[in-house]
Amino acid sequence: MTTPASSSLDLGTVLHAVGQVLQNVDPPVPLHTPTFAGNEWGYVKECIDTGWVSSAGAYVTRFEEAIQAYTGAKHAVAVVNGTAALHITLRLAGVQADDEVLAPSLTFVATANAINYCQATPHFVEVNEVTLGVCPQRLADYLGANAERRAGTLHNRHTGKRIAALVCMHAFGHPCDMASLLEVCQRYNLPLVEDAAESLGSFYNNQHTGTLGRLGILSFNGNKIISTGGGGAILTNDDELAATARHITTTAKLPHAWAYVHDQVGYNYRLPNLNAALGVAQMEQLPNLVEQKRRIAQRYLDAFADVEGATILAEPTNARSNYWLNALVLDAKCAAAHADLLQAMHDRQWLVRPIWMPMHRLGMYQHCPRAQLSVTESLAARVVNLPSSAHLAQQIGGA
Repeated sequence: MTTPASSSLDLGTVLHAVGQVLQNVDPPVPLHTPTFAGNEWGYVKECIDTGWVSSAGAYVTRFEEAIQAYTGAKHAVAVVNGTAALHITLRLAGVQADDEVLAPSLTFVATANAINYCQATPHFVEVNEVTLGVCPQRLADYLGANAERRAGTLHNRHTGKRIAALVCMHAFGHPCDMASLLEVCQRYNLPLVEDAAESLGSFYNNQHTGTLGRLGILSFNGNKIISTGGGGAILTNDDELAATARHITTTAKLPHAWAYVHDQVGYNYRLPNLNAALGVAQMEQLPNLVEQKRRIAQRYLDAFADVEGATILAEPTNARSNYWLNALVLDAKCAAAHADLLQAMHDRQWLVRPIWMPMHRLGMYQHCPRAQLSVTESLAARVVNLPSSAHLAQQIGGA
């Protein structure tokens, strides 16, 4: 089976390559499911048996300490989900109402939504094909042409609004070019917030993602490399920012034996002990889960080594990725085969998905300021995420 000649992609060859990896896996094959193979039930049962199921409890502290130990972050503040974590990090980074925040258009909607929660405006910038993350060179060129300094702060010369921060997102667990992004942010005095929702277990120059910028976040949603059902975490090495994060995510309540006094508008965002118990058990398995994910990625990389017109996105130079989701990237000349490929894979009950619809195409964000986004548009028409659950490593074989 082939697509029209203009596409230059043989669908049969692509399907055979995926089939080589998934040949021992009974359909349907989900995109990503959690692995619960450790102490999850015992820890959760303890919470239920003792009644410590809400946002107070020993497992919250244990979970935060486990995250800190693994990532090297000085502080981890556990919250209800990654979106809440990103909302708070943007506030802590100084984002205010009517500001603009630079962010990729090629991201999950939570990135843009969290900016909107701050009553700020997403300002979409371009990505590159190496990492699928914000492109440092295009960002520098764009700011040079479209931003100006006024009284020590950066402003959009067209809208006049302050550009308050940059959010970079480590797509599918592949770290962005952080050294270059940090250099651009330093040049323009921009706080850098890392959306590391997908990259727990990924390192850039031996430093964990989410710990290179001033603030970072993680997600523990049901489809992430570890799961607490819902859940997220704020990462920072700044003592004051961490203390503020804990305070405002706990309804900004002042400590007291019985009085309810709140000193500012806060958020009921702290992670329940029940979820944290699940997280502690999952963190115990994280190193093994990362290795399983990397085995799966290597099987896909090997299967597509000689396939023309399609490649598996590999970890960038100076990075070690968790390969949260394996991304099959069609050559630009083969983009016309994208829809047929998605359909053919679903016909085989391989529950693949395309990449997210770019944010600037969504109705609520289509009028936001943006750079020229030709790479984003091109990638949106060429990426397919393949089944990547960690437990597949036990079925597909390979080194």
